Amino acid sequence: MHAPLGDFDDARPAPDCLDELTGPVADAVRHWRGSVPADQIVYVDTDPRWADTAVFVEHYGRDLLERSANCVVVAARRGGETSLAACVVLSTARVDVNGVVRRHLGARKASFAPMDTATGRTGMEYGGITPVGLPEGWPVLVDPAVVDLPYVLVGSGRRRGKLLVPGKAFAELPGAVVLDGLGIAQTAA
Repeated sequence: MHAPLGDFDDARPAPDCLDELTGPVADAVRHWRGSVPADQIVYVDTDPRWADTAVFVEHYGRDLLERSANCVVVAARRGGETSLAACVVLSTARVDVNGVVRRHLGARKASFAPMDTATGRTGMEYGGITPVGLPEGWPVLVDPAVVDLPYVLVGSGRRRGKLLVPGKAFAELPGAVVLDGLGIAQTAA
């Protein structure tokens, strides 16, 4: 199969690659619902040494930078309680944690969740966290720029491999809220 974006040697429909995915991601693909059929989600095998975005695009193509998204886990605190949420923004943007995220979640304080919390609660590897297969009840905040793309490259739950997901599918994930201003364009240094 030819991947809908990028130049990958091994691209297959995600439902045919469940053994390559972490348990939560495989379950989400197996029980996929929404207007986008599960077989339109594509798994591409990639080298885990190049999982981080900057190194990844150097190896697999600079054109992927503007078609890639990062999924980060945020901890929101209010009144002694902490809740977790996921934020999905393009790789060329940063998450407005202290503004848009904090206000949307009604938190007094919001910050990136510690790595052990993010990996422990998602069942995914650090550097491969994806919005596909997150714990039930989590808010999944998505920047509109992600939804507007025909396909978006995101983690697969592991450092090895990525998922190519139609942008509109992000708006249909369980708990998804498309939130204007979530991603702030990063300026070149």
